[in-house]
Amino acid sequence: MKKFFRQLSTSPFFELCFRLYIKNYKKITIITTAFLLGIILLLGWMSARSLRKVVVEDFNQQQLLMARHAASQIEDSLNHLKREMSLLGMSPSLQYSELIWMEARMKITFSSVKEKGVLDVRFINERNARTYVVNGQGYRSVAMSPEDEKYLDWARREDNQGKILLSDIRSRHSGSNNKKLILEIVTPVWQVSVDETHPVAQNKFSGALMFPVDATILTGKVLKAIQSGRTGYAWVIDRNGNFLYHFVRDFIGENAFEVRKRKAPEISFDKINEIQQEAMLKGKDGASWYISGWHRDRKGEIKKLIAYAPVRPSNEAENHIWSVAVVAPISEVEGAIWNIQIRQFLLQGVGILAIISGGLFIVGLMLRWSVSLKSEVENTTKELRKSESLYRSLIENAEDIIFTVDRQGRLLSMNEYGYYFLNKNQEDIIGLNITEVFQDEEAGSLVKTIERVFETNISKNLINRVRVNGSEYLLNTNLSGLLDGNGHVISVLGISRDITESKKIEEHMYHTEKLASLGTMSAGVAHEINNPLAIILGFTEMLIEKMPPDSESHEILKTMERQGLKAKRIVENLLSFARFGEPKVQDVNINEDIEAILAVEGNTLLLNNITVEKNMEESLPFVKGDPCEIQQIFFNIINNAISAMKEGGVLKIATRSAEDGGRNVEISISDTGIGIKREYRAKIFDPFFTTKSDGTGLGLTITYALAIKYGGLIAFETKTKEESEETGTTFIVTLPAVKAGNSQ
Repeated sequence: MKKFFRQLSTSPFFELCFRLYIKNYKKITIITTAFLLGIILLLGWMSARSLRKVVVEDFNQQQLLMARHAASQIEDSLNHLKREMSLLGMSPSLQYSELIWMEARMKITFSSVKEKGVLDVRFINERNARTYVVNGQGYRSVAMSPEDEKYLDWARREDNQGKILLSDIRSRHSGSNNKKLILEIVTPVWQVSVDETHPVAQNKFSGALMFPVDATILTGKVLKAIQSGRTGYAWVIDRNGNFLYHFVRDFIGENAFEVRKRKAPEISFDKINEIQQEAMLKGKDGASWYISGWHRDRKGEIKKLIAYAPVRPSNEAENHIWSVAVVAPISEVEGAIWNIQIRQFLLQGVGILAIISGGLFIVGLMLRWSVSLKSEVENTTKELRKSESLYRSLIENAEDIIFTVDRQGRLLSMNEYGYYFLNKNQEDIIGLNITEVFQDEEAGSLVKTIERVFETNISKNLINRVRVNGSEYLLNTNLSGLLDGNGHVISVLGISRDITESKKIEEHMYHTEKLASLGTMSAGVAHEINNPLAIILGFTEMLIEKMPPDSESHEILKTMERQGLKAKRIVENLLSFARFGEPKVQDVNINEDIEAILAVEGNTLLLNNITVEKNMEESLPFVKGDPCEIQQIFFNIINNAISAMKEGGVLKIATRSAEDGGRNVEISISDTGIGIKREYRAKIFDPFFTTKSDGTGLGLTITYALAIKYGGLIAFETKTKEESEETGTTFIVTLPAVKAGNSQ
């Protein structure tokens, strides 16, 4: 090798090349330096462009998540108003125009919805062509307006029964310059309920119920808290392109296509107009950019990033009424990396000059440049992630389960509240199929809905049940697709809200109104039956005395007497359900009442091979009530428990002070029976519902009514053999405590 280089250095060709270099070294150095400088600058420009594109796309995706979540919150508010309207429409006081009770019922509803922007609660009465109004100024009756007549005509149509109408936004002026944007929610009211004066539903049209809602207040409660980046904000338009909420207050109520042009006629708004026309007003979601003429206090041409999502108050994809947008100047994103690019180019130039000065100096300078660039990138990354931290704060602090899944239904991520709700750690959940996390027989419908979102990229909403640590919960889940750069769904975002308690409240109100109506009807029915029944039994007794004891006629009459007495017992139950008599209210010792019931049921428990386990809290507070009626509550539950354990078992009874500072007393009665089938669980408190061949179906109805009568609650938990190896039912009765007492 040495011989080869020696020969090469002494060759004529090498000597010629060396002389040419010495002669033209300046040109060669300049050309080489320029070439290297061009390569470095080109690579730097390509790197900066790629970095800028990635950062901008990531920022806009974060804005899209914020827009979707804001739209979901607005949808929840609208659905809340629709539920309250439906509950109010079921009240007999409105259906039969019972003016004495109608005012109180409308005031209760107004107090629960006014925070959502509801201006007043209106009932348009078909009978007298009057409109009854409840708002912050009180209750009044006014003549029906043309607008009221229009909605009354819509509600009168039979095919609209049970529907809820959401009107277009219209302006209402109050004061000199005060303009409100009103959304009117309307539903028909039909006579389908019963009360004391109307024991039988008439199924006639009564009128229309209307909520005028200030759309600016409704949407502003959600959007005013949103800030994207340092100065970004959110706005919303209706399906006609009018602003319902905007950071610039003068824009509210104006048409989005027109007001921008009036404010900055020199700017072309074709891009944002196209986004609104072709995407937002058609109910689509996505992200893009446009040119604006201002941003907060800045004026001139400003390029903005925008992400938008539709507001749909129901599951139908086409039922899009508004669109939420989150916007921020792109300069906030690009500006964060611009200083780095300038420094990068300067350092590259210094690097080229350093090449001329010497290799060692170049190496040292490049090392310093690398360290500086790394530090700047880290600082810039922190700045860019400030907006991400806002998004993460929104996600992690939300009291909703927020998760993402892939096409196969595998869980990709979940927020902290989700781990808390499911009582699991991250490593126990991530990677599992959604059916393994939300364990219930309805989990399959959740997977199918996720598949439809992947196929159609249309957000879906459903109510699904989940089982966590043996307890059943009801979730309202919204599913929407997350897109890649090509517009394809790469994962599905799910937001699940626990609505178990709200459903229980709805069921409680439903049972309470049903019991009130049925109690009135039962009193009338029992009274009408009792008189002829007494006559029948009296004459039967007289005939029995006249017939020989061994005759066939005597046996027939005895059978008639037994059946008549059974009917009398049922009538007495109806009367006790309709009016429990004059209660002797006093301080009741729950422990002593339960001991008395167990003493009565002692032989029955022994014959059925049932063991009793008691865990009674000493010094249990007293409750206020009639001792006989309080005993009736527990007597009915214990009898049902005995019936459920036909082959023997364990009856567990526990009393304790509730974990609420001693304001309530809790009594739990558990059996190891067969449990209550899923299809029966919603009906067990309904009057006349029974699975026993000799039952009347009034036991648990009376138990429920008595618990409510004394300000208490009753709930139950049950498991059948299909759900658990350990079957049985536990009833939990909660009654208000009046003072601390000694149960000894």
